[in-house]
Amino acid sequence: MRFLPREEKFFHFFNQQVSLILAAAQALRHGLDAGLAALPDTEAKVTDLETQADAVIHEIFIKLGETFITPIDPEDIQSLASHLDDVIDYIEDATHRMNSYRIDQITPTLRDLVKLVEECVMSLQRAFLALEKQESVLVHCIEVNRLEEAADRVVRGAVSALFENEKDPIRLMKYKEVYETLEAATDACEDVADRLQNVVVKNS
Repeated sequence: MRFLPREEKFFHFFNQQVSLILAAAQALRHGLDAGLAALPDTEAKVTDLETQADAVIHEIFIKLGETFITPIDPEDIQSLASHLDDVIDYIEDATHRMNSYRIDQITPTLRDLVKLVEECVMSLQRAFLALEKQESVLVHCIEVNRLEEAADRVVRGAVSALFENEKDPIRLMKYKEVYETLEAATDACEDVADRLQNVVVKNS
């Protein structure tokens, strides 16, 4: 049963949002690969992508006000767009904290979490493309949930290790906050996936 016409412009906006979020996650991963000296440039790139994503969500809200009949409930469109915005906000926040806190090491935990964020966003991208094609989104949403749980385990273990081994309380708090902000990005991805599943059920 078709509940979202192929020509509906909101598909374009959602796919554009997800593409910008993925670009931000990849920019952060590449920045970490380049080393600590690259963090200022990485933050600038991620901030620019977040600004572009903000412009997309503003366009969504404008079009919602201009569109008499939407393919799904306007509240669902707004909710999906807002939850997607949360994802890139957390990515930007984590990048900013790494740079402004002057972290002194790119830890394996940082690399693991950034990779999990990137994989979450890639799964969301596949979910939105599946939605556009009237295919099942469930497998992609389940993958987002799995990745979020993996990020949660990584953060729990890393924070526990920090409290056990880190003697510098300031350094401990720096890394704890960065880790938890990246984990929050995966939480936000899970919120998008949950909302997507609700939309599909509502419109099936």
